[in-house]
Amino acid sequence: MSDIIHLLPDSIANQIAAGEVIQRPASVVKELVENAVDAGATRIQVNIKDAGRTLIQVTDDGKGMSETDARMAFERHATSKISTADDLFALHTMGFRGEALASIVAVSHVELRTRLKGAALGTRLLLAGSALEKIETDACAEGSSFSVKNLFFNVPARRKFLKANDTEFRNIINEFERIALVNSHISMYLYHNDTELFNLPASGLRQRITNVYGKSLNTKLLSLEAQSSMVTISGFIGTPDSARKRGALQYFFVNGRFMKHPYFHKAVMYAYDRLVPAGDTPNYFIYFTLDPASIDVNIHPVKTEIKFENEQPIWQILVAAIRESLAKSHAIPMIDFDTRDAIDIPVYNPAEERKPVHIPQVHVNTDYNPFTALYERAEFDWTKIYKDFDEDRASLQTEAAQTQEQPHREMLFGESAGTCYQYKGRYIITAIKSGLALIDQHRAHIRILYDQYVSNIRQRQGASQQLLFPEMVTFTAAEAAMLPSLSDDLHYIGFDLNNLGNNTYSINGIPAGMENLNPPALLKDAVNHAIETGTKAHEEMAEAMALSLAKVAAIRPNKKLSGEEIDHMIASLFSSSSSTYTPDGKCILYILSDDELDKRFN
Repeated sequence: MSDIIHLLPDSIANQIAAGEVIQRPASVVKELVENAVDAGATRIQVNIKDAGRTLIQVTDDGKGMSETDARMAFERHATSKISTADDLFALHTMGFRGEALASIVAVSHVELRTRLKGAALGTRLLLAGSALEKIETDACAEGSSFSVKNLFFNVPARRKFLKANDTEFRNIINEFERIALVNSHISMYLYHNDTELFNLPASGLRQRITNVYGKSLNTKLLSLEAQSSMVTISGFIGTPDSARKRGALQYFFVNGRFMKHPYFHKAVMYAYDRLVPAGDTPNYFIYFTLDPASIDVNIHPVKTEIKFENEQPIWQILVAAIRESLAKSHAIPMIDFDTRDAIDIPVYNPAEERKPVHIPQVHVNTDYNPFTALYERAEFDWTKIYKDFDEDRASLQTEAAQTQEQPHREMLFGESAGTCYQYKGRYIITAIKSGLALIDQHRAHIRILYDQYVSNIRQRQGASQQLLFPEMVTFTAAEAAMLPSLSDDLHYIGFDLNNLGNNTYSINGIPAGMENLNPPALLKDAVNHAIETGTKAHEEMAEAMALSLAKVAAIRPNKKLSGEEIDHMIASLFSSSSSTYTPDGKCILYILSDDELDKRFN
């Protein structure tokens, strides 16, 4: 039997490596921009065409490369960062494995124009699929300019599985922002299809954050500082009132490198405990500086997961630093003792020691009956309540009486429905022929609004309530990139928007029934929900956005409802597509049967 094991050709090996390192156009942007940072650039410009499918160009004014270095840069495992194994534990730069450029050129057409600082001429290389096609002298600017064209041209399967352009471009924006946030000393620019999206001059860190995410964020940032022999922590955290359920800006950086760290995220949430509403998360931009030998950045192909040697002590330092920052800003309330009804302790006076002591007298009203007072103050007519539960009453005089769902409602409630009552501002209780129905009013309203919004989108009609004074909303670049695919659905739901430029929109109208809500927060929440769900099909995206809006617009717990409002809610609920569960599968209705009630009293 002949031998079957052989070495892979370099071109195929590079394509396999590209599968780990170059997952999408955003991966190319990340690697090329990080290389520009390592080259000492003070200005980096990124040009994108068709979300990176057609062109990714990164130009910098760094130190450039000689002709020999330019040729060697595309060889696999060619690096200027590592000479010995010990160098792996003393890294302060981004790329170091020597896989990025080899992986990029394995799946694209690449043009490199580079010139060393002080050199008279530079070098131009053309490569495709790992093969060097041309090399020549070039009169280019100092620094380097990489142009990556036709990504995955020779791997059709990889190109086929790329997401829609807006999704791929949001990923590019995310990578660009991460690098920009940790290199505020570098001027950075991003263009997409010849439109400028980011113009970030060199600045301080706080200014860089507001340049990326909008000036309105500036007043919502608190400085964070902590220093120990183990780690230095700096950056900014958001005020508790800026926390939100979706789209929170949350970034960890270690030694100038973006990282994901669920353990440290829990530390942040622990520090904000009871300061933000349940389900909300705060903004944070936290930078760790520590000895490179105490971390391992080599545990993940894209180097976003980092292992710390001293995670638990750093966790404690981080929590303490955040709480100190919150306390200094008075975000943590000071203890304020309530002196009302407190015992009055007199000041000690030795001259009064010889005064006679009188035994306190207790006066008791023997005719007092606490139950009498209780019945006098009772808010309910208990006789009426028992009568309502024992006797059938006329069916609710609501619009549901004429709907096609009326047979369904009569099957559940019988030919005469019981009177409804609200319990603790959260549940609606009503008698039915088989027992008691308990309804979560918040979830019921979500179902009602969701069906209404989906219907408006499908029928391409929705009532819009015009605002007397338009409100402004500023999106992040990633959020703004999502808006074009949502604009029609937003319009059909009832949003009237006007693009003012620079990712800022005026809200001229909102869906009817949302007059008492916060339109900018409502709109941003809907956009971020669409981003998080990653829905692609129009129908799925419309349903995701409808659910997001319904959750925000639905009445909150502890909202007292009038009898008419309760009747209308129940009628609308049982006219909906599903009265039992919310669109995301949470229970709306629970029936406590007569048999179960009987067992409770036996």
